[in-house]
Amino acid sequence: MIGFIKGVIEEITEDSVVVDNNGIGWQVFVPGSSLAGNIRQGEEIKLYTYLSVKQDSLSLFGFLNRDDREVFIRLLDVSGIGPKGALGILSVMSADDLRFAVLSDDAAAIAKAPGIGKKTAQKAVLELKDKFKLDDAFEKKLAHEQEKAGAAAAQAGAETDAVQALVALGYSGTEAMQAVRKVGAGEDMDSEAILKAALKYLF
Repeated sequence: MIGFIKGVIEEITEDSVVVDNNGIGWQVFVPGSSLAGNIRQGEEIKLYTYLSVKQDSLSLFGFLNRDDREVFIRLLDVSGIGPKGALGILSVMSADDLRFAVLSDDAAAIAKAPGIGKKTAQKAVLELKDKFKLDDAFEKKLAHEQEKAGAAAAQAGAETDAVQALVALGYSGTEAMQAVRKVGAGEDMDSEAILKAALKYLF
C-alpha cells in the first residue's frame, strides 16, 4: 500500500490532482473540500493515500491528513459505499462532522453527499455508530480547531513579515499589502516564499 505521496501539484481537475513525484505524474482523487482553497497548482503537497484495487483499474485517493484517510477507510466498510461514494461524503462534510452526524443519528446530513441516498446514509449511521465514540469525537474536533488556529496565526505572522520586507525595499504599505494578498499564501508558505511570490506581482 502507498502510505503517502509528496510532490508538486502539476494539474488540478474537478475531483483530482496530478502530483509530480520525481518526474512521475500521479493522479490522486481528493475530496472537494480539499480542493476548495487548500490546493494550488505549483505548490508542494503531501497527501496520505489509499489505493483502491479493482479488477480493471487502480485508483489512488488522497487526503491532507491521516484522520480524513482513516474515516474514508471506515466508510468503505459500510455496505453500499465505495471509494467514490466515501469521497463524496468527505467532500460535503469534514471527518469531525461525519462522526457527530453518525453519533447523533443525522442520516439526512450524510444523504446530502452526491450519490448517497437516504437508505445508504441510514446504513452508514447504523454500521458506523459502534466505531465512533463521543469522547474521541470531541477530542479530535478540539485538536483540529487548535491546529487550525495555530496555523492561521503562523500564516498571519508570515504575511506581516513579507509586507514589512516589501516596505523596507521601498514599496508603499498599500502596494505591499495588495501584493501579499494577491499571492493567496498557502499554510505551508513561509515569509520568504510569500515575499518572492509577491515580488513577481510588483515587477
